[in-house]
Amino acid sequence: MDINMKKKKQNIQAKKEDKPVTLGDMLNADLLKQLKDQKQQLKEAEEKKQLEEEERKREERRLREKNKSFEELLNESPMDWKKFK
Repeated sequence: MDINMKKKKQNIQAKKEDKPVTLGDMLNADLLKQLKDQKQQLKEAEEKKQLEEEERKREERRLREKNKSFEELLNESPMDWKKFK
């Protein structure tokens, strides 16, 4: 039984060493670094674009609120103005 157990342990260790080759392993380290840097730059650009879009929408809402007529403001008010007559 000891011989079988040793063989099984050796097979398990051999399988751990036989890891599949990944794309990262095949790529040059410099190229991999460039790709990661480019990914980070794209992510930052996307976040910046989203922030600018949110700011534009906020400004648009502010201007729309600023230019509302008295009637629109009165209609949007939650108060029932008839009670105060």
